[in-house]
Amino acid sequence: MDEYQIIQLVRDWHKTTQVEMIGNFLFNNKTIMSVYSYQLSYKQNPSINKQVIGYVYTFNNSLLSLFEFPMIYYNYAILTLLYLYKIGYILEDESLGPAPLPNLKYYIVSVKYQDKLAIELVDLDVVVNNLNLPKIVSSVLGSKPLSTNEITVHKLSKIIVQTFNQKLLAGHAWDDAWKIVYDYFDDNQRHLAKDVFNISQAYERVFRPYRVVYDTETWQPVLV
Repeated sequence: MDEYQIIQLVRDWHKTTQVEMIGNFLFNNKTIMSVYSYQLSYKQNPSINKQVIGYVYTFNNSLLSLFEFPMIYYNYAILTLLYLYKIGYILEDESLGPAPLPNLKYYIVSVKYQDKLAIELVDLDVVVNNLNLPKIVSSVLGSKPLSTNEITVHKLSKIIVQTFNQKLLAGHAWDDAWKIVYDYFDDNQRHLAKDVFNISQAYERVFRPYRVVYDTETWQPVLV
């Protein structure tokens, strides 16, 4: 599947399923399954982790800022966790399952706003490098192999904090960038237009998202 086929698959999933605001896995056989269902399936089929190629998260929201810039909204934590699972680690609470996800390639966010559905897909290999995650993880975990591949919540938090504090969005850290786009789109502070433009350019450089917006009445792509 290429990027557009994956986005179409997520669109069709929305058309036929009552999608909840939870994490889901995308498999190489074109199925989408909740993390909870995956964890149950893993007990019967321990090789299922190798079939996961994407992670899909859906926001049902009333914020235009989230619709326009979905990757900024708390995704520093999700992207960090996905990267750790991709390179062979698991979190101690097994929040994404009991096994690494070596073939994880995509992170897909879908956001509903009024009668529109925005779907953004990013390539994890591209994004983690732009977020300096390999260097950050190495600085926290050390360069030598660990005795276990289990990551504590404490170490995960240290990695997330370093990721969060980087000023990669036009000189802004994640929370500052989010406040600016929120104030502009949802609080009508139009004097922030130049800042939002600069953040949008940085957003494209960091995430390089493949984005399609659909009308949820016709399910056809629209320009917005």
